[in-house]
Amino acid sequence: MTVNSFKKILVPLDGSTYSEKALKRACEFVDAFNSEIILIYVIEKSIPINLLDRKEYLGILRKFGTKILDKSKLTLSKKGISAKIFLKEGNIVNEIEKLAKKEKCDLVVVGNKGLGSVARFLLGSVSNKISQSSSCSVLIVK
Repeated sequence: MTVNSFKKILVPLDGSTYSEKALKRACEFVDAFNSEIILIYVIEKSIPINLLDRKEYLGILRKFGTKILDKSKLTLSKKGISAKIFLKEGNIVNEIEKLAKKEKCDLVVVGNKGLGSVARFLLGSVSNKISQSSSCSVLIVK
């Protein structure tokens, strides 16, 4: 491993304590490797919601995602770290993988858990899927 190993680090966020831990760990890499951080929040569009109409549902999730990204970017800026941010819609794992390839990321730092247990059962573990299919290294933070 060389000093330039992790120039670009992608951190998927979902508002969970695990994604916050992943962001903290990614900051350690910034200090050690002079890395760039890229933040992503993905709105999962395939979960069926009957209580709200689709447009209202997506609007709520966009606001939540923007809030999470802005909060995380502010946290980083207080540490003197700048970050690119992306709000995407689609399949969570696919969008993370597409952005990692597009931005030529060297590392994805992801929380071990994020969604509630029922959603994880239905969707499968996002961190597990990323670790199995990512084109770059993956660090899963517990």
